[in-house]
Amino acid sequence: MDKGLKLAAAMLCAVVLGACGKGGGDAAAKADAIRVGFSQVGAESEWRTANTRSVKEALVAPEFNLKFSDAQQKQENQIKALRSFIAQDVDVIAFSPVVESGWETVLREAKAANIPVVLTDRAVDVSDDSLYTTLIGSDFVEEGRRAARWLLEDSASRKSSGAAGPVRIVELQGTVGSAPAIDRMAGFKEVIGQDPRFAIVRSQSGDFTRAKGKEVMEAFLKAEGRDGIDVLFAHNDDMAIGAIQAIEEAGLKPGEDIRIVSIDGVRGAFEAMKAGKLNATVECNPLLGPQLAQIIRDVHAGKPVARRVEVEEGVFTRDQAAAELPNRKY
Repeated sequence: MDKGLKLAAAMLCAVVLGACGKGGGDAAAKADAIRVGFSQVGAESEWRTANTRSVKEALVAPEFNLKFSDAQQKQENQIKALRSFIAQDVDVIAFSPVVESGWETVLREAKAANIPVVLTDRAVDVSDDSLYTTLIGSDFVEEGRRAARWLLEDSASRKSSGAAGPVRIVELQGTVGSAPAIDRMAGFKEVIGQDPRFAIVRSQSGDFTRAKGKEVMEAFLKAEGRDGIDVLFAHNDDMAIGAIQAIEEAGLKPGEDIRIVSIDGVRGAFEAMKAGKLNATVECNPLLGPQLAQIIRDVHAGKPVARRVEVEEGVFTRDQAAAELPNRKY
């Protein structure tokens, strides 16, 4: 009987120790995970939703321990999130800044805590570039240039039909003070400024949202009249899609009466191009997750990384929309 009790006790001990060993292993794995604090702008567009999904799918356990925060397009929310990440002593902070300015103080706090910062998608305007390690994202100035180049080429091809000029453009800007709004505007103006026939007659922020894009386009149409607008340049597809609705409600044909070029390359834009309502979209690739994960690995390991990491992108027109639509992942 004593031997039976001893055997049972030994077996129970083995089970307990095995369980404890397993639990210890899980704890060790969690402790070894790279702790990442990520602050996202919000969920204002199809692009941003795809960007968030890509980041979350790339920064998964057991390799990463992701702490995610949605700023709801408010800088004060992002600053609070970054300070929370610092207090939690994460290994790396990554964020897509709502606007360019106003980050100096909190980034100095991160540097003082020896936490490297990776910028995703958007840049910041700081006096000391060492406050962040790298920026991964698109060249927004070039995106603006590409939109303008498409417009110049399309207008040149229409000369025979009497559409040589003048060309009156309205512009739907992104969030005021944000890097894409500032840079896309600069790139677009740089190129159209080479031809005096092209003029931006109205320019206002649509805050990167469909609802605001529609609202501002309604105001543009009211101010300029049915015949006062030749082209709409929208800083993102969602605003363009909202504007398309306003144009249709005014009794005009988007893509015909008013040519439209926008930026992002989301599925909604390809659907609008396929329907003939959007003329062109400049791609801005939101699927940064895998590249971001590798950068975070390298930064955490102390390896050197490039100061600027760009993604490959193209320009698509409505002639390509039907064939390309099945290939879109966002």
